[in-house]
Amino acid sequence: MSEMIDLAFESAQDDMKNAMERLDSELRKIRAGKAHPNMLESVKVDYYGSLTPLSQVGNVSTTDPRTLMIQAYEKSMLDPIASAIINSNLGLNPMNNGEVLIISVPMLTEERRRDLAKQAKAVGENAKVSIRNARKDANDAIKSSKEDGASEDAIKAGEANVQSLTDDHAKQVDSRIASKEADIMTV
Repeated sequence: MSEMIDLAFESAQDDMKNAMERLDSELRKIRAGKAHPNMLESVKVDYYGSLTPLSQVGNVSTTDPRTLMIQAYEKSMLDPIASAIINSNLGLNPMNNGEVLIISVPMLTEERRRDLAKQAKAVGENAKVSIRNARKDANDAIKSSKEDGASEDAIKAGEANVQSLTDDHAKQVDSRIASKEADIMTV
């Protein structure tokens, strides 16, 4: 009886943990004015006919807070990597010196900072929706355990535990979004 309630709680816990991991992943993609190799995580390069993640055809590093450097594993891949970065709509323009690609990350304008802050809030809201959906699924499973003979008290306790878990995760989302916004808005 309470085994079903425990399973529903564990499932909600896993779903909320996954929502937080997705949130962290999405927030890493939003740049805050500093050069970071994760900025190019979504770039796919045409590597002999197949789209391959940039990290598999070259090494991305930062030389200073405003510059990214890409060392291709094969020199012949410098031009395809440069094309992929330009076509990725990240607003970056790589320079090819024949050995490596160098990308100067432009300063963010105030308007762009506000847009990125809005984007971070939207990502946070999506995470909260995922967390609330996990809560709803868990509560539905807990309520259905009544048919299997679970007591009213066990059901109420299970729902209270799920709500507490939901509140904790929502606070974590708010904290991470506030931190990211502060990072974005810092000049």
